[in-house]
Amino acid sequence: MGKLFLLFVLIPIVEISLLISVGEQIGGWNTVAIVIATALIGSYIVRQQGLTTLINAQQKMQQGVAPGQEVAEGLLLVIAGVMLVTPGFITDIIGFLFCLPMTRPLIAKGLLAKLSMQVVGQTQGGFSGQQGSANRSANGDIIEGEFERKDEHKADTERLDKPD
Repeated sequence: MGKLFLLFVLIPIVEISLLISVGEQIGGWNTVAIVIATALIGSYIVRQQGLTTLINAQQKMQQGVAPGQEVAEGLLLVIAGVMLVTPGFITDIIGFLFCLPMTRPLIAKGLLAKLSMQVVGQTQGGFSGQQGSANRSANGDIIEGEFERKDEHKADTERLDKPD
C-alpha cells in the first residue's frame, strides 16, 4: 500500500511542483519544450536499445542459453518508455537510467539478483519433507509436483547392490 501511494500520489505531486518551479525559472513554453524533447529523445533511445536487446536475446537463444539478462533489460526498457513519455523531470531521470546502455545492465543484474533471492527464499521451507505428488506449504497452499529424496534413493540403490 505504501509503495502504491508513493507511486500514484506523491510522485505526481512532486512532478507538478517541479514543473511549476522550472516553468517560473525558464518560462512555461521552454518547460513544455523540454518535456516534449525528452519524450522524443527517450522514445528513440528506447527503440534503439530495444532492438539491440532483442537481437542479443535471439543470439543467446540460438546458442541454447537462457536470455535472463536480456529479458530483465527488456522489462526495464518497457518501464523506461512509460516513464519517458510521462511528463515530468523525475520520471525522465528514472526513464533515462533504465534505458541507457551504461546503467540498464547494472540495474537488470540487481533486479535478477533480487528476484532469484526471493525465489530461493520461497522454495526453502515450503515443503513438509514427505515424498509424494502434493504437499502443503507452511501457509496451507497445496503445491503440485513430483520430487524424490536423494538420500532415500541412494539407500535403496545400495540395498539393491548388496547380495542377500
